[in-house]
Amino acid sequence: MLACWPTVIATGFRLEFTSCSLNSQVNRITLGARYNGRDAKQPPFGRYTGRQGENPLYRSLRVVVAVALLASCTAFAQNRGIVRYKWHDGQGLLHFSDSLNAEAMKFGYDLVNEHGLVIQHVSRQLTPEERAVANKLAAEQASKERAARDIANADTQMLSAYPTEEMYAISLQQTLDTIDQQIHTTQINLRSQEKALTDLLGRAAEVEGAKKTVPKYLVDSIAKQRAVVNDQRNTLHRQQALRANTVQLQVKQLTRYRELKADQGKDSR
Repeated sequence: MLACWPTVIATGFRLEFTSCSLNSQVNRITLGARYNGRDAKQPPFGRYTGRQGENPLYRSLRVVVAVALLASCTAFAQNRGIVRYKWHDGQGLLHFSDSLNAEAMKFGYDLVNEHGLVIQHVSRQLTPEERAVANKLAAEQASKERAARDIANADTQMLSAYPTEEMYAISLQQTLDTIDQQIHTTQINLRSQEKALTDLLGRAAEVEGAKKTVPKYLVDSIAKQRAVVNDQRNTLHRQQALRANTVQLQVKQLTRYRELKADQGKDSR
């Protein structure tokens, strides 16, 4: 930051001041004056910098420049005392300061410019509990934003892949056809496994009808076959439920497709 600290040295022969520029280099301006009409010898209490025969206009110009720079540095030095921060304490009292302190950071503060206008607000420091809640809310918000972006991307891809509703409907039907094929295959397997179980049960019934004990291997085979049949039945139920849910989902998807196409038509107009 640009800073300026004027240093004035007044003697009978010179006036000096220094100013810090952006690169912190020190510029020194030395003004000369005649020493009571004497020659240009070194005075007893300062370095004489005037030149005999110097143009009076030159001397006047140097004085004007020096005074202008001095006034500018003085004004900047005064501006450094302008209030830069304000905040309210725990009792609600308003405070002003040109530097930050722990209280301001604790309760939050405003940055003000040289006109007293707020240019930035800095919130107070959060407690660990508050920070945890804030992080959770931020994560939830980020998740919602990601979901919204995913939906937008899916809508764009759907419109790009299926320019017409007929093409989209064909795609939806293909999905149902695939599920129907899986259901049909499972039904065939289930009937086959049910027939195998029926055969095992028939053999066990014949043994019992002959007043004999059903062999252990046959009992175990019946138990295993029942498990296979139950597994096939559960698979069939899941596939049938999937088809029903897919039908409901496709109704919503088709409605969404029509809405997007309608919006697309409005934009094209």
